[in-house]
Amino acid sequence: MKTKPIVKTNYVLVAFLAIMAGMIGFALVFQDAFISLMKHPALYSHARFLHIAAVTLFFANAVVGMLWEHRSLASGSKEVILHTYNTVAVLDSRLSSPLIILSVIGGLSLSFHIGELWQIGWLSVSFLLFLLSGFLWLVSDIPTQYKVKRIISSLQPDDQTLPDELIRLLRLRLWISMAGVVPLVIVFVLMVYKPDVTAVAQWFR
Repeated sequence: MKTKPIVKTNYVLVAFLAIMAGMIGFALVFQDAFISLMKHPALYSHARFLHIAAVTLFFANAVVGMLWEHRSLASGSKEVILHTYNTVAVLDSRLSSPLIILSVIGGLSLSFHIGELWQIGWLSVSFLLFLLSGFLWLVSDIPTQYKVKRIISSLQPDDQTLPDELIRLLRLRLWISMAGVVPLVIVFVLMVYKPDVTAVAQWFR
């Protein structure tokens, strides 16, 4: 069983997580410079395009990946299941990770042009749901992926079937993916219809 692609995928994922951590650190340490950059008028149209494109592609990749994994498990084929999982894992690290970064950059830039993020109802709730989706991914999907990869790396080429534990974890990933996608569906609704809802900043007053 080849493990080299899995190792490369792990490195790419860690690299993008480091970039996100660096962005957060920059925003905290150089807050005035960060806000000034995000508010630059020339960036508005570019930020809007970037945000819409990145969020749409990220959402589409999450949904298609979830459906693809479900279909592969239904096939019962060892080769199909392993090929599908490896492909989805690569797309998660090399496509979804940068799309998350671009979504956050574009969304923050737009929010600074609109007003105070936490004071605008639909915008603050959308951002909170986006963070919730990311949190679910970090605390549940990533640990599950590492368990899956560990089992896959121990498989032998002549194994005719996949271990029950691996199938269980792959099915668990489907529920985790669904839990992460549902908040994004609500985010899309809020972004499009912009309903008059209570801002997050007012929840605790």
